[in-house]
Amino acid sequence: MAVLVGCRLLLQAIRPQTGTIEAVRRLQEQTKSFHNVLNNKLQYIRPTSNGATRHYSSDIKDDLSIRYLDGEDSGIVVFGINRPKQKNAISKSLVIQMTEAVESVKKNSKVRTVIICSMVPGIFCAGADLKERAKMHQSEVGPFVSKARALISELGNLPMPTIAAIDGAALGGGLEMALSCDIRIASNNAKLGLTETKLAIIPGAGGTQRLPRAIGVALAKELIFAARAIDGTEAKRLGLVSHAVEQNKSGDAAYLRALDLAREFNPNGPIAIRMAKLAINQGIEVDLNTGLAIEEACYAQVIPTKDRLEGLAAFKEKRPPRFKGE
Repeated sequence: MAVLVGCRLLLQAIRPQTGTIEAVRRLQEQTKSFHNVLNNKLQYIRPTSNGATRHYSSDIKDDLSIRYLDGEDSGIVVFGINRPKQKNAISKSLVIQMTEAVESVKKNSKVRTVIICSMVPGIFCAGADLKERAKMHQSEVGPFVSKARALISELGNLPMPTIAAIDGAALGGGLEMALSCDIRIASNNAKLGLTETKLAIIPGAGGTQRLPRAIGVALAKELIFAARAIDGTEAKRLGLVSHAVEQNKSGDAAYLRALDLAREFNPNGPIAIRMAKLAINQGIEVDLNTGLAIEEACYAQVIPTKDRLEGLAAFKEKRPPRFKGE
């Protein structure tokens, strides 16, 4: 929570004048406030017992499974979309459940990585629930899309690393959800595409903005104009995903690779990782000099932490560090 508040302070400082040195000065002035927040001790209440699965249910039960891993994997949280009959399509109920889940982990300083995957073989997320959409009045469509867009933006703004494990089709809103994650991993036979123009609409949850940033403007236009879906191997070639893995018999190769990657992140300083993510995300939106100043301001946030001192002590004593996020 302390880190989250600190991130908000940094973001508030940079947003009013994103491209200016004055904005960076404001960001740096927040350091003292961040230190004060960081030193506050907040009680952490584990949402579930170790390794338990939490479900958010509304009209359709078990649309989303939330699993807090334990033991050496403590700090890794897995969101599993589970709407097999609807091919994990994004419904009103799923948006509500995922929004609650994102809000829960956002406030939890013990969460180090979030993995988003599917509980349904062969499908990541097929996009919007078109059967539900067809029943909506025209006046309901805009507000629903706004809520879905807000959910995906909140997912993208989580302070900890997020990984999309794409073991099947990620189409329309499903790919938009994956695009909001820091890292995407796909099986070689997965299908990825923003196919909305086939329905005479456009991607409405960030796809027109995040896809060009991921693969370049011309290629993004080509894929969106053609409503083309590509496989995981091609997605890796284009830079849409970081890793394309051979699918296994159980159909969860991308998830297993995502879990391995989260385990690589886990031993490292959680505050440092969050500050690195903030520096990268903010820095790529501005010119290089302003970006370097943002990096400097984010570096200043890790200097007073106990974790930094623990890292130095562990190096001196030739032992693995034990970071606590303090």
